[in-house]
Amino acid sequence: MIPNRLARAWLFTAVSDGLFSSILTVAAYGSPVTRLWQGVASTLLGRSAFDGGTTTALIGVLMHFGVALTWSSVFYFIVMRWGWIRRLLATPYGVIKVAALYGPFVWLVMSLVVIPLALRRPPSIVTVRWLVQLVGHFPFVGIPIVASIASRDTVDAK
Repeated sequence: MIPNRLARAWLFTAVSDGLFSSILTVAAYGSPVTRLWQGVASTLLGRSAFDGGTTTALIGVLMHFGVALTWSSVFYFIVMRWGWIRRLLATPYGVIKVAALYGPFVWLVMSLVVIPLALRRPPSIVTVRWLVQLVGHFPFVGIPIVASIASRDTVDAK
């Protein structure tokens, strides 16, 4: 069974980051939201995902929820095992400090390691879109994960 704090982190992160990415894709880049989620699915299914319509877009959404669960679980494990993280979270602005590091860390690992390995191509970085994602991962990934998992009884645990 998933602990409440982990479930909360997973769902808040999946929804928050999903909405951020969807709105950004439509409003800033003029691309349909279906194409965004097909792009996510293409890391698993290849280029044919872009021809799969709603079905492959839904696969992309499911993959996104799976990734959110993975990163939420990683942080939950870290908090449960490392007392210095719990102590940092208990300091003034500790959640913000940790989220400001963890959210961008997630994007760095995903964009520089996971996605390039899945696509079998080198990472593309230092584009405006890449930088927007790097910054956006602080409020839309880091904060939901860290704030959800850093409840008072978690940070008080020694």
